[in-house]
Amino acid sequence: MGGAKLVDVEVMLSWASSMNWKGLYPILSLSKTVYQKEISLTKKGMKQVESRLQRNPLLPKWHILIQPL
Repeated sequence: MGGAKLVDVEVMLSWASSMNWKGLYPILSLSKTVYQKEISLTKKGMKQVESRLQRNPLLPKWHILIQPL
């Protein structure tokens, strides 16, 4: 089977780094930052985020390309 037991961070990063799409591999880094919960963006803030998103017209909810800042 193609599954993996994701038991710790090292295994998860190793597994994710081995994935590829059309010969491209992800660049991974572990963030240990703890973020506050239940933070929401203003409409202006959300417009800034939405301006960086390119949605696939066939799968707009699931296939999104996020442009870097």
